[in-house]
Amino acid sequence: MTRNPFLATCLLSLAAVPLLAVAAPSAEQILDKNAAARGGLAAWRAVQTLTTEGMMDAGGKPNRELPYVLRQKRPHKSRLEITFKDQTSVQVFDGSEGWKVRPFLNRTDAEPFTAAETEAAAATDELEGALIDYAAKGTRVAYVGEEPVDGHPAYKLKLTLKNGKERQVWIDAGTYLEVRMDGEPRRLDGRLHNVALYFRDYRPEHGLTVPHLQETVVEGTKQKFKLTVTKVAVNEPMADALFGKPAAAPAAKQP
Repeated sequence: MTRNPFLATCLLSLAAVPLLAVAAPSAEQILDKNAAARGGLAAWRAVQTLTTEGMMDAGGKPNRELPYVLRQKRPHKSRLEITFKDQTSVQVFDGSEGWKVRPFLNRTDAEPFTAAETEAAAATDELEGALIDYAAKGTRVAYVGEEPVDGHPAYKLKLTLKNGKERQVWIDAGTYLEVRMDGEPRRLDGRLHNVALYFRDYRPEHGLTVPHLQETVVEGTKQKFKLTVTKVAVNEPMADALFGKPAAAPAAKQP
């Protein structure tokens, strides 16, 4: 075959042209795609109550898995029930105040949250999480860069909350779903340890996309704490009384 000098010249010219770098998406574009991947803003805005049930690690040696039920209702109400040996602990938050009943510790009467517990409950995310409607919540976002999570490319974002606190979140570059987020630091051995939350096993639920496995990793410890979701219910009726002060336990019968 005769060599084509014109074609060869064109190929050499193309080889000399530098490849254009692909621009990274903006933080707003990433979060728009995240909302769509999770079912869409309209679907999440229509959710007034959300119930998840499953099993959660209690830790210890050996580790115990305990059944739990978490009920959430707008605005910012929550009720967590955890069962162990036929006893159920309850933590409730009505949006401004919280109470707890801890029969495992022989505390069967409702006790108010401490100031630190109330602050932590008030800072928890609404039922849709931190990213849906982030701007309406007064959260600012900034693109930090790309950083892999579990060997997969991910976009790293910095969230600055309305109260000034900062969190980092990682969005999978393929699915645009959250795969990692900063958790609240925990105090162990007299000092604070960073906490990372990993979200896995996303599945469709009532038009939404919900993770069915959450792993909590505390810096400096080997054990991972898993929370496995087995059931999701959306917009089940919930009376506000569920999020009020728990009733006092019945007095023990005298022999």
